[in-house]
Amino acid sequence: MKNINLLMVENSQMESERIILRPVSFQDAEDMFEYTSDEETTRYIYDEHQDIEQTKRVIANYYIEEPIGKYSIVLKETNKMIGTVEFRIHEWNNSGELGFTLNRQFWGNGYMTEAGNLILDLAFHVLELERVYSGHDVRNTASGKVLKRLGMTYEGTHRRDQKVRGVFTDTAHYSILKAEYTDK
Repeated sequence: MKNINLLMVENSQMESERIILRPVSFQDAEDMFEYTSDEETTRYIYDEHQDIEQTKRVIANYYIEEPIGKYSIVLKETNKMIGTVEFRIHEWNNSGELGFTLNRQFWGNGYMTEAGNLILDLAFHVLELERVYSGHDVRNTASGKVLKRLGMTYEGTHRRDQKVRGVFTDTAHYSILKAEYTDK
């Protein structure tokens, strides 16, 4: 029987041509604050951070306290942290849930697709999951495009199922199955 947590820890750092995925650390605080304090980057997920101390608290109490499946996206060339990817495993149904945030200064360069493909490779080739899914606020069409580029299929929209910044929003849901990923 495979130990999912052990496999996740063994794969806590992954890399592709241009990026490294690694655990979030305090060295990321300034880079993370750069985008978490930007209303345009965060408007579909959470309130922007007001100061770097808030970002440090989030790093300590969220990313470092339970680090498994939470990655910094770091540019190899500059060692700059440009976003995060989260991958939550649901062993009861052999699936994983993908979430992500990217500094808007780096939108449109394929970094999130590159990071997503690292996660999908981990999910299907290492963890042997059956399904990976994700959702996004319907107003955030760019996230939907990322999910489509990852080969995910639109499954439907849940109405008013999330509260973001005090407003109930609709979430578009996507998924990809192991067979679909390995056939690409």
